[in-house]
Amino acid sequence: MIRCLIIDDEPLAVVQMEKYVERTPFMECAGTCCSAAEAIELLGKEQVDVMFLDINMPDVNGLQLVRSLSRPPMVVFTTAYSEYALEGFKVDAVDYLLKPICFEDFLKAANKVKEQIDLREMAMARHEALHAAAAETKEMHDSLFVKSDYRILRIPISSIVYVESMSEYVRIYVEGQAKPVISLLSMKKVEDALPQDSFMRVHRSYIVNLGKIKEVAKMRIVYDGDVYVPIGEMYKDAFFDYIDKYFIGKGR
Repeated sequence: MIRCLIIDDEPLAVVQMEKYVERTPFMECAGTCCSAAEAIELLGKEQVDVMFLDINMPDVNGLQLVRSLSRPPMVVFTTAYSEYALEGFKVDAVDYLLKPICFEDFLKAANKVKEQIDLREMAMARHEALHAAAAETKEMHDSLFVKSDYRILRIPISSIVYVESMSEYVRIYVEGQAKPVISLLSMKKVEDALPQDSFMRVHRSYIVNLGKIKEVAKMRIVYDGDVYVPIGEMYKDAFFDYIDKYFIGKGR
């Protein structure tokens, strides 16, 4: 339902607009006000989709009210003075109804409001669908699927500590798992599948996750306990260039 706020300093005009809202199946009245001050107070308490707003009111008129709101609802101006029409559309009014207002004119304005709300909801639904699809794609790109022991396993890339080659197979060491995942794969294929900004080949038999390195000593990357990965001669320059980028001190 579209929630409406009726703002007019003429009681009879308010009653008429309430009746029109009651006759419109997709609308309901969120409240009525006879001044801008009352409207501002009610807007702070109620969800309002559209204001049916008289322009010519004492103290603060309808145009001034709209301009004073940081995020005004949609507006349909109601007035007995046609000279306000241009000013009304300058504040992005959906429609401008000239008093006396018949139900047919009110319904046309109500349908314009509904069309804009429907378009807005469709755009939001498309945005949410695209966001969900992008998140799903990112999640898929953040993982590898490998075959191991007649099963296809999904391995989050961020959980891989290092990869070890053993002839035609590879061992993928995953954080938090006691045993590596063994799969019939070439190191080249694994290397191509891993993001180059976070993984590096440091030996012809090893690829490491740069973010999981805890210690480097004597041409070896040391992990927990006695686990270590050797740094190969042909890979050492690239590896230590990476270390030097983040090294602080007088020398390594």
